[in-house]
Amino acid sequence: MSDASPLLLDTHVWVRYINGSPSLKPAAIRAIESARRTGAAYVSVISIWEIALLVRKQRLDLPIGVERWVQRAFELPGIQLAPLTPQIAIASVQLPDTLNKDPSDRILVATARIQGFTLVTRDKDIIRFAKKSNLSLQLA
Repeated sequence: MSDASPLLLDTHVWVRYINGSPSLKPAAIRAIESARRTGAAYVSVISIWEIALLVRKQRLDLPIGVERWVQRAFELPGIQLAPLTPQIAIASVQLPDTLNKDPSDRILVATARIQGFTLVTRDKDIIRFAKKSNLSLQLA
């Protein structure tokens, strides 16, 4: 992956990055910071939905409320909201079932493919799918 590649952060990567988790690989952090410097780090609106859902289900604990967390996360320079277009929505349901049936994962993969983003993830299903497809990945 070149430093100029636009990145799409998987939900868990975005949360860990914003919260300063030491669990992200140094190479992934460098790639995200490089992309931020050029305004090429993206987050999908589906990630906001997924974070709100995880908080509601008490599977994710944020230091502040979801709305404030998201607002602060987007105050960080160089992180942009990726569009969720009709084309992405349609492509997400046309992906092979070998990916998985998680709508968030499918929208993230479709977004990365259509927008030409490198997806930053550690999701095993997405990594396995990427090995068999034209999906560009950065391991987190």
